[in-house]
Amino acid sequence: MSQLQKFLFDGMPVRGVAVRLTDAWQEVVQRRAANSHSGPYAPAVTGLLGEMTAAACLMQANIKFNGALILQMQGDGPVKVAVAEVLPDLALRATATVLGSIPEDATLSTLVNQHGKGRCAITLDPRDRLPGQQPYQGIVPLSDAQEMPLPDVAQALQHYMRQSEQLDTTLVLAADDHVAAGLLIQRLPLEGEANLAGSTGNAGDEAQAEAAEHYHRIVTLAQSLTREELLGLDIDTILHRLFWDEKLLRFAPADSDPVPHFACTCSTERVSAMIRSLGREEADSILAEQGRIEVGCEFCGKQYRFDPVEAARIFVPAEARPPASDTVH
Repeated sequence: MSQLQKFLFDGMPVRGVAVRLTDAWQEVVQRRAANSHSGPYAPAVTGLLGEMTAAACLMQANIKFNGALILQMQGDGPVKVAVAEVLPDLALRATATVLGSIPEDATLSTLVNQHGKGRCAITLDPRDRLPGQQPYQGIVPLSDAQEMPLPDVAQALQHYMRQSEQLDTTLVLAADDHVAAGLLIQRLPLEGEANLAGSTGNAGDEAQAEAAEHYHRIVTLAQSLTREELLGLDIDTILHRLFWDEKLLRFAPADSDPVPHFACTCSTERVSAMIRSLGREEADSILAEQGRIEVGCEFCGKQYRFDPVEAARIFVPAEARPPASDTVH
């Protein structure tokens, strides 16, 4: 079963989250293999998308956001776009659009950012969004301040957190066909007298220096974690091996705590809205050519089919529509 664990370091302004996706991630991989005309993802694409999915789980759990967190990377490589979405209950889904061949040793740069046009975006879409309210979105290039391409998902997201959120964050990520796993370490702002003193005297400077020292020590330990350990060991073993000499405070899981799991939010209503956005003329053109409108969900593989009568109903105002029969597959 997939796992997620939050923890703090006692007496230090440092927190962490660890995630291990097994069944949830395997369902993403298996659905792609079963439902895509192009077959399963190449290993490098599986690794990229798995690391993104693990990272999205870590960030969603870290911020406790009441809405969807959507991590997206897009650019000018063979992976045109890769998306991982995680809801507050840790329901997750992920997909990638791939055009072209994928080398076995492909990196983030060669997959998404071949010519420096790649971008990383994080969107926070609240469940209780008001009419007219837009989701929050932050976007950064997949290059550092010196315009050098960032080599992997972890470093891309660390760059994002520094640029958009001004938070020191370290990520260790790994994924294959069976497991997508990650570890997040984040430095918290100092609170209370030490933080206030930072602008008036040496006490604040000393507290800041001590906090930085603690953070960098924890980061050094976290970065000693190998890919093989991250993929092969459970969370308890990883935390014990890395931080056995630290005062680690782990949040005890409750029965009501969410567990990472696969779920797709596609629906007939959402697909109908997408067709409506195309316009009546485009929909009629598809019907004339194919006899029906067929849409497949890129995340879960579910097929939605609309015959001419069902398609026409999409463009009737909601208050004038008769009850629909359940004929969409």
